[in-house]
Amino acid sequence: MRLLRDFARAHLGLEVCLADKEGKPVELARQQVPAPNNEFCRLSLHSEEGLRRCTESYRVTRDAICANPIQRAPYVHVCHLGFDIVACPVRGDGDGISGTLYVSGVVAEPLTDKERERLIERTRQLNPGDTDLEKAAARLPVLAGEARSSLCAMLESVASDVSRYELDSGRQAREVDAKKHTMEFEGVVGTSQGMQDVFRMLERIVMTDSTVLILGDSGTGKELVARAIHRNGPRRGEAFVAQNCSALPDTLLESCLFGHVRGSFTGAMRDHHGLFEAANNGTLFLDEIGDMSASLQVKLLRVLQEGTFQPVGSTTTRRVDVRVVCATHKDLPKMVQEGTFREDLFYRIHVIRLNLPPLRDRMEDLPLFVDHFLRKHHRTEGPLPRLSPGVQMALQRYAWPGNIRELENEIERLIVLGAGEAEIGVEVLSPRVREGVLSPRVDAAGSSGSSPSVPPAGTLKDAIEDLERRMIAAGLERTGGNKSQLAKELGISRSSLIIKVQQYGLEPVGKERFG
Repeated sequence: MRLLRDFARAHLGLEVCLADKEGKPVELARQQVPAPNNEFCRLSLHSEEGLRRCTESYRVTRDAICANPIQRAPYVHVCHLGFDIVACPVRGDGDGISGTLYVSGVVAEPLTDKERERLIERTRQLNPGDTDLEKAAARLPVLAGEARSSLCAMLESVASDVSRYELDSGRQAREVDAKKHTMEFEGVVGTSQGMQDVFRMLERIVMTDSTVLILGDSGTGKELVARAIHRNGPRRGEAFVAQNCSALPDTLLESCLFGHVRGSFTGAMRDHHGLFEAANNGTLFLDEIGDMSASLQVKLLRVLQEGTFQPVGSTTTRRVDVRVVCATHKDLPKMVQEGTFREDLFYRIHVIRLNLPPLRDRMEDLPLFVDHFLRKHHRTEGPLPRLSPGVQMALQRYAWPGNIRELENEIERLIVLGAGEAEIGVEVLSPRVREGVLSPRVDAAGSSGSSPSVPPAGTLKDAIEDLERRMIAAGLERTGGNKSQLAKELGISRSSLIIKVQQYGLEPVGKERFG
């Protein structure tokens, strides 16, 4: 940035300035007047109306850049006095910008007599002053040809460097924030309210030996939480053993958990230690415990209450010290009422309960997971792949019935099929995500129908734009036209929302219908 400013000053006689993410020059944000490039700019900035118009010119420049989320090259806007503002976006996360590098107050070629007269008249209307504007017009900075090309190239290069620096800093900040919120639980992240409740509970229970019951849909990360409990608890130096109770038939599961002795059944050629013995002094995670048979429930209850069990075919009682963490996606209280799950076992494993919310109820955590899985599955040299705005919107809109596991598989698919592309587009999204985005149509009232409708003809981009238009229209109706509130709900800036409102014709031209 310093080299760019020195180059512009020494060789072009221009000032390179920085605007914030709202398009306001940082000097104005600090209640200072930017260094003027010429006398006309100085007079305008030192008048109340001129300052307002200059600020509006910077904002319009910023909004025009935001309207094209893939633009990286400098953009030229003609300000209220007729000067060029040459601006280059500093891209942040998502489709927004974190700032703008710009040079203003320049012309592409010397002014004609008529243009000079018009400029002098406009400036005197804003601030009469005592400057000799005829001489000032002769000193206007002209940026053309090779000089303009060189400056634009340097602006783009520096903006790109600043963008990479800010993205890296942002990722580091998110990683630090994630560690803070997850108490350094490896792999367990989330800033949503539901996950904050889980983290607060984990903070209280990890150093105990109490039995934990984890409830949640398939793919919500129940085993990941169980591992985090073990790794952060008093048994962290011992074994962690996991078993899915629905993966084996009843007889094999019993042998797997409790072991067997030689000759206890056909094929039992030698004694075999079960998972309870393997996890002795450590932690045993029993996933999908709701699928365990009634006979095994009795044996599990005994080992939980007394710490003893008998291997299959043995009359010898063995003792173990194991912390048991259970999980299921089933409604255990309902199963107790129906008589398919033992009531005494339910209360024995229900000492501490953790409810993991489905991904659809914690969509604010989705960017964290996307970033994590992009890093996990990006195994080639070079920068992380970039997801197009259409892909990002589709990921946000999809309901994710398979939860985090399904999201990870989708991200891995995008990386594989989009290999070599600078930006991964919607064409490589899996059919289920594309169809899932199109199926639940949003009506004008903002409600989503329970049954899928026929997908509209056209590309996914057209469908996403149609969905975006409907969501904005419904949001404007719901918020009474409050753009600031709606922009916050949609997770975009107010200026981006205004551009989209105009783009989709949701507001009559020349009339401010919504506040």
